[in-house]
Amino acid sequence: MKNELKKLLPYAMVGVISGATVFGGIKFSERNNANTQDYSYFTKANDTKFAGMNMSGLGEDFTKAAKMTVPAVVTIKNYSNRSAGRSSEQDIFEYFFGQPGRQRQQQKPDNMPSGMGSGVIISPDGYIISNNHVVAGASKLEVVLNNRKSYIATLVGTDPNTDISLLKIEEKGLPYLNFANSDLVEVGQWVLAVGNPLGLNSTATAGIISAKGRGIGILGSKGEATNPIESFLQTDAAINMGNSGGALVNTNGDLIGINSAIASPTGYYSGYGFAVPSNLARKIVEDIKKFGLVQRGFLGVGTLDLSDDQQVALYNREFKTNLKPGNGMYIREVTANSGSEDAGLRKGDIITKIDSTPITDFADLSLAIGSKRPGDAVNVTFLRNGAEKTVRVVLKDQKGGISARTRADLTVSEKIGGEFQPLSENFKTRYGLNSGVLVRNVIDGGELSKIGIVDNYIIMEINGKPVNSQKDVEKILNGFNGNVQIKYVDEYGRIYTQGFRMPN
Repeated sequence: MKNELKKLLPYAMVGVISGATVFGGIKFSERNNANTQDYSYFTKANDTKFAGMNMSGLGEDFTKAAKMTVPAVVTIKNYSNRSAGRSSEQDIFEYFFGQPGRQRQQQKPDNMPSGMGSGVIISPDGYIISNNHVVAGASKLEVVLNNRKSYIATLVGTDPNTDISLLKIEEKGLPYLNFANSDLVEVGQWVLAVGNPLGLNSTATAGIISAKGRGIGILGSKGEATNPIESFLQTDAAINMGNSGGALVNTNGDLIGINSAIASPTGYYSGYGFAVPSNLARKIVEDIKKFGLVQRGFLGVGTLDLSDDQQVALYNREFKTNLKPGNGMYIREVTANSGSEDAGLRKGDIITKIDSTPITDFADLSLAIGSKRPGDAVNVTFLRNGAEKTVRVVLKDQKGGISARTRADLTVSEKIGGEFQPLSENFKTRYGLNSGVLVRNVIDGGELSKIGIVDNYIIMEINGKPVNSQKDVEKILNGFNGNVQIKYVDEYGRIYTQGFRMPN
């Protein structure tokens, strides 16, 4: 033992001498700096650090997350037949006698997709989550795995209000990603975005979470959402066209969001990407799998976002009020027979909190309520005449119910994805129609949409029977099983006959 200590002694002495030398150098430098720091361009700060990144804090790098994520992200090809609704006789007629000055639309070949996006495998038996806008209007959906294997997918369900869709392919033992708790995501956290941007398969980009709870107004203005839920995670990881539906993961490779949109003046990456938080996406997927449709609870109030100065100014101008901008949601109206009416909320109250979640703007409120189901109860904290109050509100669906609905509970209009208005007799006479209903509120991805019907088309007959009202449509299709034949007229007066299988 003594011999070993004798061997180590020279090294110890060198260490002591080196430390003393460094310490003395530092002190000498400090004395010199004390005389010159006023003339230096840089000033001293005790809490500064070099900007080099210590990768030991992150583990090795992003390779672990990439290895887990890339195999679970797929390409989704959308084949749409929207431009192929007319018969061959009508095609020939228009070719020779088409409207002057109207350019004939070139149709894509049947084997060419009309759109492409990404998706994420979320179970080994083939369930895939993506965006609603990736699958919208598809007559066929093809899924291509990272290993190039291709499958025809079944569309299990969609939700335009969150821009989420669920697909299924028939396969087992697939790589998949686990949902993480997006409520725990923090601004500044490292993330990886994986998808198929601009046709580049299996592309991974890195960045940070740059903001939470972003509402960008895209689902209502550019999508099919009637009650949009927007509370996006914002990231500066590069996201481009084709990334939609792909994965946003943390450094462990856990799914924290579904990439959905970009903010860009050019349509390409400009530093701002947006993802649906995983907690909301998981709730939508669970609803679709269990019930066949999304279970959405509603607070039952019309609100004004006090954090939006322009909205407040417009409201004050229109209604001659003097509301002040700030945080919270001002209740403009309370829906009859809603949970809010039952709880005693009224116009003029300002919602500041749902359960333990502060409500500063519409994005906060939409996520806090939109992630709940009918029958769920929430504690609503609000200001009334400057005093803070809290009430318990039981959420209801839009029909006033508090229990879950399945596809069997849907009306015919909900099942086929559209509503119908009667035509006036003058209109029928003017256009030589013996029957017809005007189609309204066509749901993208619904049965009517799939066969090319959009808002303001006229349905003349269903299964060979004339229809003149919503009641006629319901009577013909209520309880019907089998193939449905629709005869309809487009905006140019062209008549089509198309069909679909009546959903259960």
